[in-house]
Amino acid sequence: MKLGFHGAAGTVTGSKYLVEHRGRRLLVDCGLFQGWKPLRELNWEPLPFAPGEVDAVLLTHAHLDHVGALPLLVRQGFTGPVLVTPATADLCGLLLPDSAHIQEEDAAYANRHHTSRHLPAEPLYTSEDAQRALRHLQPLPLHTATEVIPGVTARFSRAGHILGAASLTLEAEGRTLLFSGDLGRPDDPLMREAEAAPRADWIVVESTYGDRLHPAEDAMAALAGVINRTAARAGTVLVPAFAVGRAQLVLLMVHRLREAGAIPELPVFLDSPMAIDTTALYGRHPGEHRLSPRECAAMCGAAQMVRTAPQSRALSSARFPAVVISASGMATGGRVLHHLAQRLPDRRNTVVLVGYQAGGTRGARLLAGEKTLRIFGQDVPVRAEVASLSGLSAHADADQLLAWLRSSPQAPRRVFVTHGEPAAADALRRRVEHELHWPVTVPLLGRTVELGA
Repeated sequence: MKLGFHGAAGTVTGSKYLVEHRGRRLLVDCGLFQGWKPLRELNWEPLPFAPGEVDAVLLTHAHLDHVGALPLLVRQGFTGPVLVTPATADLCGLLLPDSAHIQEEDAAYANRHHTSRHLPAEPLYTSEDAQRALRHLQPLPLHTATEVIPGVTARFSRAGHILGAASLTLEAEGRTLLFSGDLGRPDDPLMREAEAAPRADWIVVESTYGDRLHPAEDAMAALAGVINRTAARAGTVLVPAFAVGRAQLVLLMVHRLREAGAIPELPVFLDSPMAIDTTALYGRHPGEHRLSPRECAAMCGAAQMVRTAPQSRALSSARFPAVVISASGMATGGRVLHHLAQRLPDRRNTVVLVGYQAGGTRGARLLAGEKTLRIFGQDVPVRAEVASLSGLSAHADADQLLAWLRSSPQAPRRVFVTHGEPAAADALRRRVEHELHWPVTVPLLGRTVELGA
């Protein structure tokens, strides 16, 4: 068996692992590169393997850095099945068309306003491409083994990161290869914890937070503080949030703070059609999260839903105390860019970053304290307060990643550390080596390794 690392190696994004066995090929994840421009440009390059020779795809969860390149794979010749958990299938049905729509809108905006060096600017893929990709999805329930290619079976187990997130075990000829996927936190207030790592001969583990621990801060109190001080200066709290996961957690926290009387009765808006539809999915998958039916309904009713573009434009230009939650979480695209362009120059406002910010993204630039932000070809001054609530991350931290690895019934032959910036991946490598005494490698992008018999 061979394992190729064609994404999420040396970086957090672009997850793609090519597994080859007896002349057949499986692709685990098919994500977009995000962040630094040299990485984003990889999305426009032909895929580093022949899509038509891939027999099947397995997706660990529905975030763009894991599934966002699926329409490209299909457009370039892939014709096989795409196995996903049922919740991931539902989320992909929202995420991929939304991603295509945003890219089409951004290209159209660039052409109208001449903000692109490419004439004409084109989307990475279209809505038609996204719909073609969705026709390949085949739901596979958790803990159900299925033969995906001759001699190789696959099984998903709960990873806890977002709805449908799974770790993946592949078994061939008595040997097992385990992909962690993105692992959630055991103390996440919204999602249930990841299941213990199953026995595996080789483990591919993410390292997004491999070099840090989540702060011990009370995230609810921190969010209340941000909302209260922003409201006191008649400003707006803008929360760029991933439409899948963090947007729902922020809604839940706002509901709980209101119920406790810890924040004023400000209007709250959810300005993301995909986040709106995602929120409704929590009621369809009650076994994956911690909410009671009452709290699930309260979360869904915590905000005024903003669906149409005219409604969003009106909201972005409004000037009154409010909380606005809008995608995307790293400010890489979508409606939140219009809100940022309007809100950042005003000192009364606050932008709250609530998730991981990959290097090179606008979110990372805000986190680093940059004084201007490039949006739609213009340099927008950053005068608003920028707050980071890192305690709201949906990723396991370094201690939690080590605990998940320790939960494996036996030591693997080797661990491959991926899906992290170089410092984070190497920090986790050192801990696996020194604390667990397991063989461990941080693979380079494009490398292929032979997994011994």
